[in-house]
Parts: sequence; C-alpha cells; structure tokens
Amino acid sequence: GKFKTVAEAVASAPDNGKTRYVIYVKKGTYKEKVDISSKKKNVMLVGDGMDATIITGSLNVIDGTGTFQSATVAAVGDGFIAQDIGFQNTAGPEKHQAVALRVGSDQSVINRCKIDAFQDTLYAHSNRQFYRDSFITGTIDFIFGNAAVVLQKCKLVARKPMSNQKNMVTAQGRLDPNQNTATSIQQCDVIPSTDLKPVIGSIKTYLGRPWKKYSRTVVLQSLIGNHIDPTGWAEW
Repeated sequence: GKFKTVAEAVASAPDNGKTRYVIYVKKGTYKEKVDISSKKKNVMLVGDGMDATIITGSLNVIDGTGTFQSATVAAVGDGFIAQDIGFQNTAGPEKHQAVALRVGSDQSVINRCKIDAFQDTLYAHSNRQFYRDSFITGTIDFIFGNAAVVLQKCKLVARKPMSNQKNMVTAQGRLDPNQNTATSIQQCDVIPSTDLKPVIGSIKTYLGRPWKKYSRTVVLQSLIGNHIDPTGWAEW
C-alpha cells in the first residue's frame, strides 16, 4: 500500500473532510498507537477481517499510562467507521486499566470488529455510537463510558480475571439525569470465554455496576449465559 502504518494513513486524511475517507488496512498485525483526532472526520478503517487485520498495543495504568491515553486506537473525529478489524490491548488483567478502543466520535459505527482486552476494553467515551456484529472481550468494566451507545447482535465475552477479581461487563458513567446517554445492549450474546467456563463457580461475573450517580444500562432481547450472577448487577 501507500503507507507503512495505520497512523500515517490516518494523517493523510484531509482535515474536516465532508466526504468519506476510506483506509484499507491489509491483513497483518500492526503494533502501533492510532489517534483519529477531532479534525479527522468521516474516516473509515476497513480490514480483511476481525482476526486478520489487528491493531495491537499494551499501554496500561500499572506501567504509568492513564486509562484515557492507554487506548491502542482512539477515534474522536465525527463519523468514524471501522469494519473487519481487530483492536487489541494485550496488557493482561494484572496491569489493570488497559483500553483497546476509545471512541468519542459522534455517529460512529463499529461493524464486524473484535475489541479484545481485559480491564476497560472498550471506552465508549461520549456521543452517539453503534456497534454491530462485533466481538468484545474483557474482565472488569469492559464496556464503559458515557456515550449514547447501542450494541446490537454482538458477542460480549467475559474472560478469566485475576483470582481476587470479579467481572463486570459494563460500567456506565452518566453524570446528570438530563444527559441522553446510556449503554443499550440489544440482541447480544453475553457469554463466558473458554478459560472462564471452568472457574464460573469461583469467579463472579455481573452485567455491570453503576460507575456514576445516574448510570444507565439496558440489556434487552439478549442471551445471558449461566456465568452471570443471579443478582445481575453489582454495587459500585
């Protein structure tokens, strides 16, 4: 292709572009940090499949990077679309917060992607976001933030955390009752990973916990696996 890195290709997009700017990311593993800034509007990243095109990193809180900055890929420019790509943070559960994908892009769409990490995998930070036919894995608060976000027909996969930890699928951060934000999980499969299945008896997994005072999360028309504690939700 024209560029050696995803970040270079993103930098080539026009600032405040009114039309769709498509970047095809060929299959392979790209070890880099990609920031799609607020100026880079209507950028689309298209890969060769969620297990073929992978953007990976390992920044994390324990090693000194804040949660917000730990994201392997951060998309803030409005109108962001990703399709057929894997986003990874390989830091592991012992490294605490380590984000694979952070999105603050309004009217963003993530389709047929894999978002793969442990604690704080997907930071659905703000604005209107839509996830479809995607695969999101993690341990603690692995879908978190304060966006108006809909996840539809996705697989939400709880992994094996550290032995002293509990899994939380969501942690929604609505600060004010007037905010139109929530995490809506529709027609999804909330399931355990193969490494979590044998230890379901000793490790609790919850649908989520209220990160902020007016936290709002809805799970509807979804399959909920037997790894989810019968109480459903945990206290913060």
